[in-house]
Amino acid sequence: MIRRLFIYAAAVMALASCDKCDDKYVVLASEAVQQEQEWLDVAMALVEKHDAELFFYANAPRECLEQLKATNPRYVAIVEKPENLNRDYVIDMHHVSREVDDDIFADFMWGMITGYDAAAAMRMVENSTEPLLIKDAVATIMELDSAKWFDNYAWVDDHKKGLWGEKHGRTAEIHTDSIAPEKVLEKFTSLYEAIDPDLVVTAAHATQRNLEMPFSLGNLKPRDGKLYADDHLAKRQWDLNDSGKRKVYFAVGNCLIGDVNNTRESMAVAWMNGSNAATMIGYVVTTWHGRNGWGGLKYWVTNPGRYSLAEAIYINQQDFLQQQYEWYPSLINENYPDFGRDEFRISRERMEQVVGREVSWDEIGFWHDRDVLAYYGDPKWDVRLQEVEGESDFTVTTKQRGGKCIVTITTHPNFSLERMQGAKFKQEHVLNLPFSHIFEKRLKNPRLAEGQQWKAVVDENFLIIYNPQLEPNSTYEIVIDVE
Repeated sequence: MIRRLFIYAAAVMALASCDKCDDKYVVLASEAVQQEQEWLDVAMALVEKHDAELFFYANAPRECLEQLKATNPRYVAIVEKPENLNRDYVIDMHHVSREVDDDIFADFMWGMITGYDAAAAMRMVENSTEPLLIKDAVATIMELDSAKWFDNYAWVDDHKKGLWGEKHGRTAEIHTDSIAPEKVLEKFTSLYEAIDPDLVVTAAHATQRNLEMPFSLGNLKPRDGKLYADDHLAKRQWDLNDSGKRKVYFAVGNCLIGDVNNTRESMAVAWMNGSNAATMIGYVVTTWHGRNGWGGLKYWVTNPGRYSLAEAIYINQQDFLQQQYEWYPSLINENYPDFGRDEFRISRERMEQVVGREVSWDEIGFWHDRDVLAYYGDPKWDVRLQEVEGESDFTVTTKQRGGKCIVTITTHPNFSLERMQGAKFKQEHVLNLPFSHIFEKRLKNPRLAEGQQWKAVVDENFLIIYNPQLEPNSTYEIVIDVE
């Protein structure tokens, strides 16, 4: 039996039309890129690959905002030299992504293409042409230690000093063991070499120039565009051996590691160059709340295979933009005031001054996290996790009929609402996920049909339904009016 979801529209409706191509792709590049043929070739490779338009700016992508409004792309890639990339560049680009139309949401998915040199940047473009299905991974976190997404997996634990684990084979049992803490760095580098991962996930302390193993038991550092291990306890160093396999690096909770910091001698550039990360995700500031990083990972792993990595990052950001807007609409366009040592006090005082009330730790944390996660790579690259047996338990289809778009959710007999909401993964940062869906084709001026009563957000690019009481073995329709 079909049940019509009656949904209350709690968001600002999208104002932009989608008269242009649904998958319109724009490449932005600096004049510094334009003036060097090898770097310009990188931008032109993206143009050819995606049948894209190319716009140049002198100092910052914001200079191309009017062109972005006229073009209304769904994807934007920025080609830039590392010497011109920093924290403020990333923060402002997040703002630009929300300014193509008048709603609060990002209007396109975007990523930055850079490298130790133009050849490295070109390799990022080439490596993200064919889809990637993640099969093998290594990590410095314990949250993925069920390893159900991977054929081969290994990690060093960030909750218990010296603990590590691995499995070899999709159905193999997980083996855990302990080593002397001073051997953790060596263990991680040996596991990295043995697994030869498609995916690396880390969350220990870091800066633009180092990644610490959990409990500060050694460092990975950049040198000449590559990574090396620095064991300060044993006073020795060695190169991080890499096969050259293309991969994804997701620095889900590290401070500062996503900040190129105006130099090619940075951790971000070394991961992309020496370790061949065709996509890298990381914070450009110190991080303490984690809603942006952990939320993106939660969307990706909750229903593996459903979202590409770029889509998971995108829909997570729209979800918490909506939550922020409900908490404090007056701060949606205001920058977080300070990322220094006294930031919590300064940001609390500023937020309470603007909203006129006491604010929670989550509210401050959401504001802190809003614009500070960097995505390096082609935002259209199709990189996904493998599906997990028994967890692909609902389907979503859309049809346009006359002036309506009908979204149909079909739950299977094994459907689990708790699993769709994230199965408590990193619950302290993200809480339960809503139902979400990114439209294959943009909708023109979408709004929920009259009479619907559940809480939802509809945008030209996506649909989010909060607290949906979906049940197994059922079918639901959401009717959206469109032009």
